[in-house]
Amino acid sequence: MSRHQFSRSEFLSLTSLLAGTALWSAPARAASPAPAKARKETKGAPGELSRAEVEEIRRACRGTLTGVYASDDPGAELVAIGEWMRRQGVTGDFYGNSEFIDGFEKKVAGMLGFEAGCYMPTGTMAQLIALRSYADAAKNRNFGVHPSSHHVLHEDSSHVLLHGLHDVILSPWNRPMLAEDVLESPESLGVVSVELPVRWLGGQLQTWEQLEELKRACREKGVKLHMDGARLWECQPFYNRPLSEICRGFDSVYVSLYKRVGALGGAMLVGGRDFIREARIWRHRHGGNLFHLTPYVASAAMRLDGVLARIPGQVRRAKALSEALAADTRLTVQPRPAQTNAFRVYLRGDAQALSMHAFRVARETGIWTGGFGPTRVPGVVATDHEVSEGLDKVSDADVVRAYRRLLDEAA
Repeated sequence: MSRHQFSRSEFLSLTSLLAGTALWSAPARAASPAPAKARKETKGAPGELSRAEVEEIRRACRGTLTGVYASDDPGAELVAIGEWMRRQGVTGDFYGNSEFIDGFEKKVAGMLGFEAGCYMPTGTMAQLIALRSYADAAKNRNFGVHPSSHHVLHEDSSHVLLHGLHDVILSPWNRPMLAEDVLESPESLGVVSVELPVRWLGGQLQTWEQLEELKRACREKGVKLHMDGARLWECQPFYNRPLSEICRGFDSVYVSLYKRVGALGGAMLVGGRDFIREARIWRHRHGGNLFHLTPYVASAAMRLDGVLARIPGQVRRAKALSEALAADTRLTVQPRPAQTNAFRVYLRGDAQALSMHAFRVARETGIWTGGFGPTRVPGVVATDHEVSEGLDKVSDADVVRAYRRLLDEAA
């Protein structure tokens, strides 16, 4: 067991946290509203609302703190993609081979400072491919990660079952990975995977100096460095450097094309030409060569530039909004100040009871805060917030008033 490996009790507690968050925070994209005669009134008791009823409340809100989803209107989304493709003169592909997809792969790779890129249907596939490639090259199945890594928490042990890889937990939960974690690793490593920013820490980041030290530590140890950049786009204002400079020193980077960008799905894996050439082979082995990829890629290409242009303003607003919420001593905000356009809010109470209050306040105010999930601290719950286009029609004061109403009703 590595020095920061979870004990069984910690793991079970964390599992409860994740289960609660999935129940109350994640959008039910496939759910449809319940028939009117089957709907129940909201009285604040846990378990009174169905998932479809919760989703109906969320869709009716004029402002949301949990991001926006193109799939809220899937028909309109598909029409918009088709119209954009026609305006751009985009033709179809066969198994991912087309001038359009090739151009978008090169564009993203260039933005991040790499030689080549490969579109992947999922981020899980992209990251497994990167880790497997490095493990084979180094003849070392160990990879170093933060305890809240996607690899550890959200991929059903795919790295173990599919590729025989072993995750080595390098750092404590409550801060991002640092150079010292790599240098002091009790086990040899083939690659280190670093999430930038750390989603479960409210989008927390290393300082620029800490990030550069981490890159140097991996070079000194002769260990490949991969970035889990699912939300990399949101880091640029914090570092105030081009994305290519942030990525310099990493051997490969994965970026999500649906998180924040809002595409139908998919991801991009970027790196050196030889690395990406091998990644394409592994994409095929993983069953990722879909007959047509163009609609997925187009849904990202049509949004990317506009999304990136809006992020700096959204980060500034996240700082202001999180501080306004933190002024209420019943709330704890992490991190302070916000470092990206996302942050976490903690408060005392029961997760289900607070969620029911939040849903009722959302119905009455039109402000969607989402639900709450338990944390590893008994009696403390948390939720994730994101400043996106979903808040364009409401003010920070509207959000603060909705939160205070929630807290007052729950008291």
